[in-house]
Order: sequence, then structure tokens, then C-alpha cells
Amino acid sequence: NDEPQFSRAPVDAHPPPSHINALSSFRPSARMHTVVRSLWLLLRREVFNFQEYKVSSFEQRLMSEIEFRLERTPVEESDDEVQHDDVPNGKCIAPIFDKKLKNFRAMEGVPVTFSCKIVGIPVPKVYWFKDGKQILRKNIHYKKIREGDGTCALHIECTTSDDDGNYTVMAANPQGRISCSGHLIVQTGPPRSRLTPIHAQRVRARIQEVEGEQTQERFFRPHFLQAPGDMMAHEGRLCRLDCKVSGLPSPELMWLVNGRPIYSDMYHKMLVRENGVHSLVIDPLTQKDAGTYTCIASNKAGQSSFSLELKVVEKEMKHPPQFVEKLQNMGIPEGTPVRLECRVAGMPPPAIFWKKDNETIPRTKDRISMTQDATGYVCLLIQPTRKDDAGWYTVSAKNEAGVVSCTSRLDIYAQWHQSIPAPMKRPPRTGSRYAALTGQGLDIKSIFPTSDGGPILFSSSPPEATLESEEL
Repeated sequence: NDEPQFSRAPVDAHPPPSHINALSSFRPSARMHTVVRSLWLLLRREVFNFQEYKVSSFEQRLMSEIEFRLERTPVEESDDEVQHDDVPNGKCIAPIFDKKLKNFRAMEGVPVTFSCKIVGIPVPKVYWFKDGKQILRKNIHYKKIREGDGTCALHIECTTSDDDGNYTVMAANPQGRISCSGHLIVQTGPPRSRLTPIHAQRVRARIQEVEGEQTQERFFRPHFLQAPGDMMAHEGRLCRLDCKVSGLPSPELMWLVNGRPIYSDMYHKMLVRENGVHSLVIDPLTQKDAGTYTCIASNKAGQSSFSLELKVVEKEMKHPPQFVEKLQNMGIPEGTPVRLECRVAGMPPPAIFWKKDNETIPRTKDRISMTQDATGYVCLLIQPTRKDDAGWYTVSAKNEAGVVSCTSRLDIYAQWHQSIPAPMKRPPRTGSRYAALTGQGLDIKSIFPTSDGGPILFSSSPPEATLESEEL
């Protein structure tokens, strides 16, 4: 009989729920079982046999001493392919640790990886040390890993008791050296079967194979689509540096000022908008914020950067305007040029406004010109003056801190001239008065005798200039 046989359940038994039936029919494949088992082994080693811990103050001082000596002693050539023969002409930045080494405690036989992230311009060379002794490429016990985003790692596939000690990584470029250390404690346990370690990349590949997603990752180096140039900003105000970068995977950004990393605090904010624009916001801006700013974008494919100079304009001390010299009352003749002058001080320099009899004087009015210089000298020139120019003139000085005004009187007098009286008109003479007197019996010539018998003449007068007395 080819029909399937079913056992009869007891009458008082309840049928199992439908989801229980579905689970009971699930049978994982051998491949899936291998993947799950590998993930569990990796997780178990990470959680139970590979733990981070905090070193004592003595160990910390010891590692600091090793770092101090390594940064000042010659080292063998790095295993990296990085070359510093051609130093870029642009801005150079000494190496900086974006992520430092950690301290670990691990069971003997499990894999351990020390990792850090280093940025710098040009790309720093990396050197690894154990207990102050450089780890060279020929030492196959250690595997050195370096990715394009600046991540550097030292991997130990199977730890032994000899791996216990201090591990130091040093980064160097033409701008300087920097180092950090991590301590590893290897604990021995009871004999157990050593499982062959499985790398995370292999596990990921197996999972993709099971799911049927044979995809190949592609990486693209960061590229800045938008970057600011040199800037000038005012002290006490908000300053914003915006940039836009592309890359795959999405790059991580790091901001530096004068070669020092900038961290988010109450005055500095790193923002990312929905359109992919990254911003560094400084609020409020101070004189200490002036300098060279560098933004480094990094991902697995590499890194890119740009730099700019930020100048901070000193905050102006605001003072309301005040008159150092005020307008003076004046009176002048009509037609004469006149200058209404004063001197005013204030910060920022105030704007000047003129009024005549409480009406604003336009700057384009005929015969009137207004001047103001950096010393605070203010002048209203009227040339020539007319009678209707007389009145009350007011000058006002205004800035952000306040306003002040000053008024004076200008009087215009009519032009007057001193008149010269016209000469008196005399009736014309009909004859000689000497002859008329002689006709009356008076001998005038005999009264004033002269040597030559002629009339008396002044030596300074010519003969024809003889004058007759009006009283005769």
C-alpha cells in the first residue's frame, strides 16, 4: 500500500497548533547548519575568550615610556607601500589617531586583533612593535592589515603565551610621529580541542552563498563635490563650514584646525543634512577659532581632504556717537560760501544726516555738498549762499549704539556798499574877477607886489594852473 500511514491520536489529546506543525517540518540544510555554527563559534570566542579590559596605572606608565622612546629612535623601513619622497605642495598634517588601540584579555588559542584608525597628510607610514621591538614582515605569526580609510590592524590568528605583552603602533609622515599602545594578556586554560578559526569574510561569503546573493562589493574613493574656500567671519557670530562629499561606502569626515582634531562640544557641532551636505558649525566664533581648517574624508577605498584659512574679524566695541566739536552759529553776507563744520566720534563710525528747519536736506541738492572723513570731521558746504539759506541747521549722527544731534543758526545778510558822493556842480565863469574888481576901483596887483611885476605863483604849479580865490 503506497498510501501514507498515520497513527491515531488519543481522543482526549488536543491537536498541535498550526505554527508548531510548520516548525516541525523545517529541516535546515547542511550548508546553513555550517554557517550558523561558524557564527556561533565566532560569537562565543568574542564574548567569552576575547575581552577588553582597563590596564593599571603602572602598565600605562610603562606603555607611555615605550611610546616616548620609539618616537625618538630610528626604525627599520615600514612594510607599507606608502612613499614620502614626493611631499605634496598643499597643506600637510601630522598623523592623528581617530581611534586608538585597546587592551585585551584573551584565552590561549583564540584570535586577537589590535586595530586603530590614523589620518594625516600625506598618508602616514605605519610601524608595529611588541614590547618595544619592531614587528617585521618576515614574522608570519602576525598579519598586518591596512585599509584605505586609515584603519590599521595587527592580527594574531592563534594566540600563545608568548603573545602576552605591550603592542605599539607608530604612524609617521614628514610632519611628525605619533604612537599609541595596547596590552594583551593571554590566559592559559585546560586542554581543549583547538577549533580552526573562521574569518568573518568567509562567514559572510557563506551566508551570501546560502541566500543566493553572489554580489561583489565595489568601493569608490571619497571625492569632494563642494568645498568652501578661505573665509572671513566676525567674532561673536555663527560660522558655518559646508561641504559635500561622495564615495562608496559613505565616507567618514574628520575636521581639524591647525592640525588638531575638532570634537563636538557646546561650541562646535558636526551636522549632516538630508541632501548629504556636511557642516561644521562654530557658535559663537572667537579669536581662538582662527587658523587653517582641514576636512578629511575617508572610506575603505582611500581618503581625500581640503583645507581653508579662516580669519576672525575682531569684535567691534560699540560706542554711541558724541560730538567732539559742535556746530557754531554763523552770520555771513549773501553770496559768500559757508561751511557748517563739526566733529563726531563713535564705534562703529556713525552715519550723518542733515536737516534745515526740521526738513531733510537731500545729498543731491544744488549748491550744497556734504563731506565726512575717517577722523570724524563732518562738513556742510553751501556755495554760494542765498537769503533763503538762512535758518536752523541740524546734524544727526547715528550708529548701532545710539544717535546724537546738534543744531546751529545761519543768518544771511544783504550785501551793502559805501556810496561816494558826486562832485558839486559850479556855475560857469563869465570873466575874470580881477578885472571886475579893477573896474570897481581896486588895484589887486598893487596889493601883492612881485619882483617881476606878475602875480604870485607857487613854484610847484605851472603858470597856467593859477587859481583864483573863491573869497575874492
